[in-house]
Amino acid sequence: MHPDAIPTAPALEAALRAALAPTLLEVLDESAAHAGHAGANGLGFGTHFRVRIGGPAFAGKSRVAQHRLVYDALQKFTDAGLHALAIEIRS
Repeated sequence: MHPDAIPTAPALEAALRAALAPTLLEVLDESAAHAGHAGANGLGFGTHFRVRIGGPAFAGKSRVAQHRLVYDALQKFTDAGLHALAIEIRS
């Protein structure tokens, strides 16, 4: 696994900023709350995240299209073990 793809809140935030230039962004690692659940890695971090994001890139797009933008920007992290992503689009 490439070190740039390790799922951490700062790494996800950097990827989202680079890809989508959001005006509002909050990335929370909620992995510890999912210990023992499907997809948990036993480390307590890096598998379950919540993203609150907003900005011009999302304007006029359907909810599905908005979420696809976020998923596409974070694909390398999904490939590296990101298991669950809660997305909240804010205006």
